[in-house]
Amino acid sequence: MIAPRRFLPSISSLLALEAVDRLGSASAAAEELSLTQSAISRQLKTMEEQLGIELIQRTQMRLHLTPAAQEYVQTARTALHQLAQASLKLKANPTGGSLNLSILPAFGMHWLAPRLQDFARNHPEVTVNLNTRLRPFDFETEAFDAGFHFGRQNWSGVNYLKIMTEYVVPVCAPDLLPDQSDQIDWLEQAPLLHMETRPDGWERWFAAQGHPVSGSRGMLFDQFSTMIQATIHGLGVGLFPSYLVEEHLKTGRLALAWDGPEVSLGAYYLVWPKNRIESEPLKSFRAWLERQLNPEIT
Repeated sequence: MIAPRRFLPSISSLLALEAVDRLGSASAAAEELSLTQSAISRQLKTMEEQLGIELIQRTQMRLHLTPAAQEYVQTARTALHQLAQASLKLKANPTGGSLNLSILPAFGMHWLAPRLQDFARNHPEVTVNLNTRLRPFDFETEAFDAGFHFGRQNWSGVNYLKIMTEYVVPVCAPDLLPDQSDQIDWLEQAPLLHMETRPDGWERWFAAQGHPVSGSRGMLFDQFSTMIQATIHGLGVGLFPSYLVEEHLKTGRLALAWDGPEVSLGAYYLVWPKNRIESEPLKSFRAWLERQLNPEIT
């Protein structure tokens, strides 16, 4: 049962309180919400009377929330965000059955996207919504049903389905290769390109080759797509998942900088929150993924 109505302020009052907390004045909140300053003040006064507690500390310069109200508004802000996301979800798929997924940019583009048509064909009742996230997040504050994660099983509070192990290879523009490219030493002096989500990638790769180094430096990127272009244009040597560069290697736009043993820096997983009942769209998606990974499953 939902709490008694006397404990549930109106949406307009919550919006006014959230805006005042964030913007610091009734006039700024009024401008954002397209209301008058007096309307904002009435909303806040009504909420104080309804809850029987002071929410606002009024000074000549700014409005400040009381300590108790500051804690309250954080919960209200999360609830308002979740309600807005639910409304967008409902509008996008009024018949129900939507699935909100967070994806990793390169993995989503090169592995997931080519396969999604098969899921859409087999599950027309499910609308898949995709949004990019590069790092783990809080499922309580983000409106995702599941997400794709790279690394290890180090994300607390989630279930895991392993998708695949990733292997990385060092590549560069062919013109950057020295005459003695069969010697790994040249890479120590080469300009190395780094991904900010994998800051120790090169150190781990060198260690796996039996050639440990420390403190390698170079240009930093937040997306593989940008780093690939930088590598093609000769800015340095990049360490990439093999599936991302195999076509570039075939066409000769890139070359292996060192043909050593394969190295894995982690694996890809589908993750979803443990403390939430699985929706039917998520169950369908997870079962479809398992069939993609194991075609013999029927």
